[in-house]
Amino acid sequence: MANVYLVPKKEQRVYGGHPWVFRSDIARVEGDHKDGGVVRVLSDRSKFLGMAVYNPQSQISLRMLSRRDESIGSAFIRRQVKTAIDYRRKFADLNSCRLIFAESDGLPAVIADKFGDVVVLQVLCLGMERFKQDIVDAIVEELHPAGIYERNDVPVRELEGLEQHTGLLYGQVPDRVEMVENGVHFWVDVKEGQKTGFFLDQKENRAAIAPFVKDARVLDCFTHTGSFALHAAHYGAKEVIGVDISDYACQFATENARLNHVEDRVRFECANCFDYLREAQEAKEQFDVVILDPPAFTKTRSAVEGAIRGYKEINLKGMKLVKDGGYLVTCSCSQHVTPPLFRQMLLDAQKDARVKLRQVEWRTQGRDHPILLSSPETEYLKCAIFQVFK
Repeated sequence: MANVYLVPKKEQRVYGGHPWVFRSDIARVEGDHKDGGVVRVLSDRSKFLGMAVYNPQSQISLRMLSRRDESIGSAFIRRQVKTAIDYRRKFADLNSCRLIFAESDGLPAVIADKFGDVVVLQVLCLGMERFKQDIVDAIVEELHPAGIYERNDVPVRELEGLEQHTGLLYGQVPDRVEMVENGVHFWVDVKEGQKTGFFLDQKENRAAIAPFVKDARVLDCFTHTGSFALHAAHYGAKEVIGVDISDYACQFATENARLNHVEDRVRFECANCFDYLREAQEAKEQFDVVILDPPAFTKTRSAVEGAIRGYKEINLKGMKLVKDGGYLVTCSCSQHVTPPLFRQMLLDAQKDARVKLRQVEWRTQGRDHPILLSSPETEYLKCAIFQVFK
């Protein structure tokens, strides 16, 4: 097994618990190795730091697996998968749950979501691709799902020297799976939907809107397949409008409304949410609750300034659409828009909208997407609930 030595002082990042080592932090490699293989990581003074998978072709060249000098094989992978699932067994409904959240579960670049009796798997780095069958075997051993489907149609794989592909890994998987989240039924398009087919990270936040939407008129912008909108109806909203730019998403959301027998109170409009918010403001529309859950406006640090402008625009307009004393639920899944940046944007939007925001809750992703204190990258979702006064 090869030894990888770090540049002097770069071991501090590893000591601090961060799971990544960048290519520029590596001084030299001694011994035979293959791309994606397991290596021992050492400081420049030969102090053992841990075990990692190594891919010199990737900017993130080392992904840490263990702080112990131990064998990394199928037994190790099975133990990590079992630990991840046992954690969720304590609090989660495993039929609508993220089973594995990558580095946060000690399985770098591995995502596994469970919808009903089906698991959708993503493996996004070369080192863990070599353990893919072990991961599948461990999930089957723990949960005995009807099927496991891989959604490795993700461009980041190409940075690791991997091809994009999808396909069946175990059992049988239908094109659509019915899932129940917080008592709300959803069809999940596991084979063609975005990412793994459904965004589970907002599950606890969707439940948190319950006290504020009863008998309310609700606007849900960037509704996708209707997740917040249908929760609002489930919790007693009298009228819900969901808006999304994707005609496919709106059609899918409409099917989900029928599945829950709330189509008399929920309707979906296919429109650009920026335009819809402007036109609704010009028409002097008012809502009891406005929900803003946009896709990531930036995936790079260099584009943060533009993303902040976009967030400010939708939030400013959203605030103006909320009735005096009503509620704004606003979210950002852009990792590079940090909580302090997001909060400052809201302060600026509040000032320009000439309203007062009273914070009800400041939330993040659900507990099945655990956050590593040593890795800021694992905390990406912001979800805030405010009462709006005019």
